[in-house]
Amino acid sequence: MLSVRRYRQTRWVKPLVAVVLATAGLLNLPAAAQSSSPGRAIDPKAGQSPAFSYSQHEAAMAFAVDLASRRDLDPVWVREQIGQAQRLPQVSRLMAPAPGGTAKNWAAYRARFIEPVRLRAGQRFWDDNRDTLTRAETEFGVPASLIVGVIGVETLYGRHTGNFRVIDTLTTLAFDFPASHPRADVRAAFFKSELEQYLSLTHRNGLDPQTLLGSYAGAMGWPQFMPSSWAQYAIDFDADGKVDLFNSPADVIGSVANYFKTFGWQPGLPTHFPVTFDEASLDLDALLAPDILPSFGVESFTAKGAVLKGEALQHSGKLALIELQNGDPSSGGSPPVYLAGTDNFYVVTRYNWSSYYALAVIELGEEIARLGPRPPR
Repeated sequence: MLSVRRYRQTRWVKPLVAVVLATAGLLNLPAAAQSSSPGRAIDPKAGQSPAFSYSQHEAAMAFAVDLASRRDLDPVWVREQIGQAQRLPQVSRLMAPAPGGTAKNWAAYRARFIEPVRLRAGQRFWDDNRDTLTRAETEFGVPASLIVGVIGVETLYGRHTGNFRVIDTLTTLAFDFPASHPRADVRAAFFKSELEQYLSLTHRNGLDPQTLLGSYAGAMGWPQFMPSSWAQYAIDFDADGKVDLFNSPADVIGSVANYFKTFGWQPGLPTHFPVTFDEASLDLDALLAPDILPSFGVESFTAKGAVLKGEALQHSGKLALIELQNGDPSSGGSPPVYLAGTDNFYVVTRYNWSSYYALAVIELGEEIARLGPRPPR
């Protein structure tokens, strides 16, 4: 790739996750609540205020009564469930905006996911669920590699699904979202909606709302679906009469495939193409302006200095220039990585609104596919 002499200095935005699409678009909250971001271990009990009771929280109790009326639920039961929730100050702190000044680094991000433990676990998961993955690919048109990549990045194939009580996280974020956040009101409204979905979901399925565990944002199960995503996209793929994203790999596989199909996955379309630049005609600002939304036909894309080769030149859909930074070049970082993203790349970002996440999922699944079955012991 020819060097690009100017680099955008955008910074990390703390990711969250999981979807009612219209709302999630406002919040950067796709399918899960981003337990996939690796980091220090979190003690869900740290920072709790055991003496605090949401049963004495006027707004929470008013919300409970209104929710019960709209969802045709027993108001006593709803008040009891919300009233038993514990406020988790640590969860509120985790939702605060990340401090500025830390440049993104694709190479470091990728290394956290495409690594030996996850690759071996992915091979094992694929071996154990080969028939189900094939069936999902046939029925939904979504590659098995993408499904395997998502589940691996999200929870390492069910090993890390979160240890916060979902009722605690959702209630805390609904009524104690950090006021310092620039979009606190919008995000608090999102979590009120998720709390409503959660109580409706558990009641409908005969589950105890006080016992389910998830991420610090309330995402659940192997695919880390928020309650709204569970309600809209989760399916009973093992045909046992219930949807179980905690214990049924078949339901997990089918639900992830259904999610991508619902968001417009196009079978056979690559997620991205290689791209280089003709620096003499390069208009990088124009190419990056739409961010990850495919906005350019091949002709207009190349007219702005992007260079495509091979099958990319025959692409009939729209493209987006995807920029993945590799640290701050002024501080010794490497040049960014660029690729031409298709509509299918954009679909992957609907699971988690991050191009870094999307490419990690894609490349993890492809690498596991390349490795093939585990050798016999």
